[in-house]
Amino acid sequence: MSQRSSFLLAAALAGGLVGVCMFQGGAAAFAKQPATAEAPAAAGGLKVPPLPEGTPAELLAFVEGLRQPTVRPKSREEMMSYMKDVATVTVQAADKILGQVQPADATAVQAAKLKLESLMMLGRLGDEKAAADMAAYAKTLAASPNAELAAEAQRMMVVADAQQMFATGDLKAGPAIVERAAALLAANPDDAETAGLAMQLSGAFESLPGGEELAAASMQAFGPLFAKSTNPQIKQMGESFAGTLRRLSLLGKPMEIKGTLLDGTPFNQASVAGKVVLVDFWATWCGPCVAEIPNMMEQYEKYHAKGFEIVGVSLDEDRDALVQFVTEKKIPWPVLFEKPEGEGWRHPLATFYGITGIPQLILIGRDGNVITLNARGEKLGEQLAELFKDAG
Repeated sequence: MSQRSSFLLAAALAGGLVGVCMFQGGAAAFAKQPATAEAPAAAGGLKVPPLPEGTPAELLAFVEGLRQPTVRPKSREEMMSYMKDVATVTVQAADKILGQVQPADATAVQAAKLKLESLMMLGRLGDEKAAADMAAYAKTLAASPNAELAAEAQRMMVVADAQQMFATGDLKAGPAIVERAAALLAANPDDAETAGLAMQLSGAFESLPGGEELAAASMQAFGPLFAKSTNPQIKQMGESFAGTLRRLSLLGKPMEIKGTLLDGTPFNQASVAGKVVLVDFWATWCGPCVAEIPNMMEQYEKYHAKGFEIVGVSLDEDRDALVQFVTEKKIPWPVLFEKPEGEGWRHPLATFYGITGIPQLILIGRDGNVITLNARGEKLGEQLAELFKDAG
């Protein structure tokens, strides 16, 4: 996907991904956008100036500058306020442009896409009128003779319906959303925008409570379509689904744990046979992962003597920093680490199970079968209390 569209899509679907460090970027990429000379740099914080007069090209350049500010937000609230103001001004700019050019003009297509995306963003930020306007506008564009614009409108309609499903938590609409996204991808397997939508949907489904089955179904639908693409990046997306499907199919089945301990010796899974085991995919640089440690420590101290063990799988790249962290925090459980080759997140076990967001905490019962793929926070204590209720 383009950088702009991937940011907007991630923001639209981000509701279920709070408190997770994602491998494939997301809305946080907004703060990492490169600065440009045209961007506003007002003292005292991020500010959006009024929309100026200008030609379509000048208005597009103005909007693009707003999306790449030179001033970093001081807080999440400031960032969200700025995003809302940028989206509002972008809709105004798009309307001005559309009033000046012919519908078949390339600039009109660009302006229409900007309007769609910005209305989507405003809806995501709580503007119900903008959400309704986006849905109505998308329907008018879905039958556009311009294939690019029609596809963009159809993608936005899928995202809007998915967003509504995430807001309600009702997964009944999920299969239909998957079917529509798959139809778009089947029409053009080389379309990176649609492939990105499919990838984001699958990840968002998995983040929902009880969404593992829907996530698996989406990957089974999208995977063969990715394989048909001549785009190597899209093909790679399909290959990553294999590991994720392997993880999603773990419930009620054994989980293989392989790796090297920090002292350089191989981990022996037989050493935890017959125990309740928590497998924690984590990293020292991941804030949500570090935030989970006190809860894990509390449960470890409470149940370790009764047969509870934790196995950490570190996705760190710096072994020395990891050792220092483990020592300072006095982490008592075994931690697996492999020196990554190439970019990070290359621990073989993380790749094997398609880990794309951490912390990922998988709980295994005494019989060696996986109980849950998401044992975070209070869920871990609740699960352990039930598993050890008869322990002396």
